[in-house]
Amino acid sequence: MRYDMVIFDNDGVLVDSEPISNRLLAGYLTELGHPTSYEDSLRDYMGSAMHRIHELVLERTGQRLPADFDTTFHSRVFAAFRRDLEPVDGVAATLNGLRADGIPYCVASSGSHERIRVALRKTGLYDYFGEDRIFSSEDVGRGKPAPDLFLHAASRMGAAPGQCAVVEDSPLGVRAALAAGMDAYGYTAMTPADRLPGARAHFSDMAELRILLSSTHK
Repeated sequence: MRYDMVIFDNDGVLVDSEPISNRLLAGYLTELGHPTSYEDSLRDYMGSAMHRIHELVLERTGQRLPADFDTTFHSRVFAAFRRDLEPVDGVAATLNGLRADGIPYCVASSGSHERIRVALRKTGLYDYFGEDRIFSSEDVGRGKPAPDLFLHAASRMGAAPGQCAVVEDSPLGVRAALAAGMDAYGYTAMTPADRLPGARAHFSDMAELRILLSSTHK
């Protein structure tokens, strides 16, 4: 028995973007008077849609981020991506293997459509997806940990939620997958397994994923 669909997160799962984006986010928040370390950013914002960053800062400080925060942050991130971004080790071979197995897959990310495309094109992964298999929290309004994005992706791809596997590296993403009634697989290259509770399995090497998908499916 196999899954009808594999849904990949983008940042940290397909592309090695988390170190880049979280260093930039920590630096920018600090510039704006909200001291934030790289470790703080990973803990508090990894896997978040932009609206959640605004909400947390307002909740904690009573201050709103500038109106141009998203635009400025994205311009810094995209410049760094175009210069430095690389794919996650082994992910191309994993996608090729899923293709060979006849298992559909897509990407569903908290990032904007533009961010996803910039990242996939820079890393040579865009052609594995194309326009019809890229989904963003922009499509649904509520980002992770709400289940909306994953449910939207499954619906658009014609897959039942209970037959979907989600590959995630953030606590918010795993929570969203579970809320959607999907199995989560926690990628632990950057995130300790104990921060991804509820995942059906954990793995640190992308080469392990196809074996896990076939051996742990209910």
